[in-house]
Amino acid sequence: MPFDARDGDGRGRPAMKLVAGNSNRPLADAICACLKLPPTKGQVKRFADMEIFVEIQENVRGQDVFVLQSTSFPVNDNLMELLILIDALKRASAGRITAVIPYYGYARQDRKPGPRTPISAKLVANLIERAGADRVLTLDLHAGQIQGFFDIPTDNLFAAPVMVRDIQEHHKGDNLMVVSPDVGGVVRARALAKRIEAPIAICDKRRDRPGESEVMHVIGSVKGKRCILIDDIVDSGGTLVNAANALLQHGAVEVMAYITHGVLSGGAVSRVQNSRLKSLVITDSIQPTAAILAAENIRVLSIAPLIGEAVLRTAREESVSSLFY
Repeated sequence: MPFDARDGDGRGRPAMKLVAGNSNRPLADAICACLKLPPTKGQVKRFADMEIFVEIQENVRGQDVFVLQSTSFPVNDNLMELLILIDALKRASAGRITAVIPYYGYARQDRKPGPRTPISAKLVANLIERAGADRVLTLDLHAGQIQGFFDIPTDNLFAAPVMVRDIQEHHKGDNLMVVSPDVGGVVRARALAKRIEAPIAICDKRRDRPGESEVMHVIGSVKGKRCILIDDIVDSGGTLVNAANALLQHGAVEVMAYITHGVLSGGAVSRVQNSRLKSLVITDSIQPTAAILAAENIRVLSIAPLIGEAVLRTAREESVSSLFY
């Protein structure tokens, strides 16, 4: 009997529902379209003092519920909305609650960089767990060890297959080289390079203060190469712009960038537009702003089919990791 997300599969698996917060409604709608599943009715209101109120307007008792919410800007509002949604579902006797978090805010605070500093990524994990989530589904965590911050099952998806398809469609030919904009991203760069059968190089940078970076050295010969910068987050855009300049100074023919999460805060969009980057490709894990959509050298890839397939496999109790191997 085929699995039906709305009614269960007749073999003891509960019906599946998808509840969307306000952080990225277009992505939620696209995932629902992939699953051929209407979004669960509900509303998220604000009181006059911006206090959040949530009401789930459908029966979810005993059902398999997926809550979609990126904790992107405004980070604290979206995080609180996620926690309240989970609490509402828990109190409505949902059978299992999966927090689907395409972009996990606070992920860059995954360790103590100095004395008397927090590990906020761990705190957020505690909050999500304590609110009542039974499992977590996320995308390209800034640091893989964040999975260990949870004591519930946590699946970290990768946007690499989506990016590989786009690279094969738009950048066919020889002389491709995958470049990590810093030493910490070498594993990610190597994984992509293996998929497209390209060599890798590394930009060694020095960061003097948050939001600023200076590229010092390029490790590897990029002369005559078409370079693809790969990273998980682009925020201010400074690292990308500096890396692109360094690569071109070392003889690269052109520089493109593929980044999963387009935070692009402050003047980042303008910085990318005025840079020597041929193109920046991001996913819709964070809802793109009008400025991003209007930028000529920025493109947005949809991860709705990837997340939709992962959600369906989770509901079916099938392998999610096999999506990437």
